[in-house]
Amino acid sequence: MVHPTASASPIRSSQTKLTTKKFKETNKSRKRSASIAGSLSKRRPQTNYLNLSLQPEDPIFKLLGECEADQVVDKINLSVGAYRDSSGKPWVLPVVKKAKAILLNDPSASHEYSPLEGNKCFNEHAVKLVLGVNSIAITEKRYSTVQAVSGTGANRLAAEFLAKFKPATVYISNPTWGNHSKIFTAAGLSVLEYEYWNPKMRSLNYEVLLDTLNEAPIGSIFVLHACAHNPTGIDPTQAQWKKIAAIMKSKAQFPFFDCAYQGFASGDLDKDAWAVRHFVEQGFDMLIAQSFSKNFGLYSERVGCLTGIFSSTELAKKAKSQFCALIRCSISNAPGFGAKIVEIVLSDEKMHAEWVANLKTMASRISLMREKLVDNLRQLQTPGDWSHITSQVGMFSYTGLNTVQVAAIKGKFHVYMTDEGRVSMAGLNEGNIASDDLGIKKI
Repeated sequence: MVHPTASASPIRSSQTKLTTKKFKETNKSRKRSASIAGSLSKRRPQTNYLNLSLQPEDPIFKLLGECEADQVVDKINLSVGAYRDSSGKPWVLPVVKKAKAILLNDPSASHEYSPLEGNKCFNEHAVKLVLGVNSIAITEKRYSTVQAVSGTGANRLAAEFLAKFKPATVYISNPTWGNHSKIFTAAGLSVLEYEYWNPKMRSLNYEVLLDTLNEAPIGSIFVLHACAHNPTGIDPTQAQWKKIAAIMKSKAQFPFFDCAYQGFASGDLDKDAWAVRHFVEQGFDMLIAQSFSKNFGLYSERVGCLTGIFSSTELAKKAKSQFCALIRCSISNAPGFGAKIVEIVLSDEKMHAEWVANLKTMASRISLMREKLVDNLRQLQTPGDWSHITSQVGMFSYTGLNTVQVAAIKGKFHVYMTDEGRVSMAGLNEGNIASDDLGIKKI
């Protein structure tokens, strides 16, 4: 029997040839793609990052993370500078709730861009709040105010302005808010520290401060806390402020006031702004950073402003143009919602009065917690004199505890405070302090 030959299946033969052809073409295509990729790889510029390293975690946020991860129910968080009510919960000010309702029901409200200088009405209310309605700088129009991204943004804007137009060594207190040195250094300014805290007396190192002022070069910049010094809670007296101003004036030194706690320190807006106003009366050119995070409880809304006081209207006008130029190339314009809330409250007489009452509620509760803690320390016969806690003001207390003691308290009693012993008094309440001393005696 004769079997069929290959020639008897022309279709299969054709398919085989086609498959072989496709395979060769695919293989060529792959080789071509690999060649192109290799060529591109060779031509791609090498990415060289100079000294790129892992930045250490921010100490405050690291501590907050540790506290949040702690599964112990009765842990106490005294690390973050945010107000808590008597039950330990965040407190939205009643007047802020009303302002939000007004804004949300305003048919004319929109989400349009703000001008470079921000919310003009908010700016005007802010400057009157810190300088006083009848301030000579306001009546003579020798000021410039722009909205900033809270106090941090105002500090950074001030640092950039000073670095560009009035470069000089910046003196900051030791201790101070953890961001001060970082901000001014990042702007390219030289930063020096002076000892503000007297650890033996647990008080203001006033004589050292005066010595620093006398020894600092003419034209030096001094970062001053308007009230409720962070982290010590210790402010100069009015007599001491007068002496500080006199020395700075004699040496043509430049004051930069960081005002983060007006009304929050004592419950009295005018009292907390006394130092700033005194320096204005003495004729200083100066900068003032304001934050509304604490006194309005608008922490995440980032509400603040920067005000410059100058010797003439013309200088103030020029400075404002430079503020706006710096804003344009950094944030373009500040966020609107929080500033609008503040504007609504400060524009209405009744709401303004209610806000002041809210401030007194916060300041009074913190003052009460100071007294309660000191009473507990004394009743438990905890070694040492703790009267400095009640002489301090504002959000924080500098306890005088060292890093070893702080670590022991955290490890044994789950009480979280910064390594240098700073506690946020707002984190205390009748429930978590009870008759205890936060474990201080036991370590």
